[in-house]
Amino acid sequence: MKRDLGTRLRTARLAKGRTLRTVATAAGISPSLLSQVETGKSQPSVSTLYSLVTHLGLSIDELLAVSAEPPTAPAEPTDERSRAPLPESGAIQRREDNPMIEMENGVTWERLAVGGFGIADPLVTTYAPGGSSSIDGRLMRHSGVEYGYIIEGELTLKLDFDTFTLRTGDSVCFNSVRPHLYINQTGNVTRGLWVVVGGHDNAAASDLLAEHAVPLAGDRSMRTAVDVLAAMREPGRR
Repeated sequence: MKRDLGTRLRTARLAKGRTLRTVATAAGISPSLLSQVETGKSQPSVSTLYSLVTHLGLSIDELLAVSAEPPTAPAEPTDERSRAPLPESGAIQRREDNPMIEMENGVTWERLAVGGFGIADPLVTTYAPGGSSSIDGRLMRHSGVEYGYIIEGELTLKLDFDTFTLRTGDSVCFNSVRPHLYINQTGNVTRGLWVVVGGHDNAAASDLLAEHAVPLAGDRSMRTAVDVLAAMREPGRR
């Protein structure tokens, strides 16, 4: 189920009374590119999308929101599975109902069930051959803690000053404020399961991050990988 990403971004921008130029400047892109994204003529990269949602105060869940309202009249069961007792509303999300967004550079996100809790963004990510989370190779950073697992294929992760090759069965976990970049440098599609905890303004998630001393991307004192690494060496950082 593909979502109209551009329309949702435009609605959020207008709701906050911000101009194309203001938001584009904050996200580090041109107003013309933002206009093309909002009208569906172009897709943002992963890093650009994170910049936009951070500036607009959105979450990935809000961009890919699925209505949790139950149908007014359930259809007649057609198979044994549908005859089974239905779980609590919102607990189950069928594969065909998974919201999806396609981004520039061959990256697709498929949002899994969140149950309305809003604490984490669970995603199935797909990187086409040559796909990258950034258009120009710049490392991105954002709020939250990032967990990843490679289902199939191979993905290169640039984290701070190091480069790692992730293969099927490998997993990662790091503070998303650390500069990072994903690239599929192979000729095959790479799929992974990703969960970002506390990637947006949520009280429960914020408390969790504070408990573990995770710095937020909004911390203006940390602009580079050097700043982040220095902060992690401070007393009290885990």
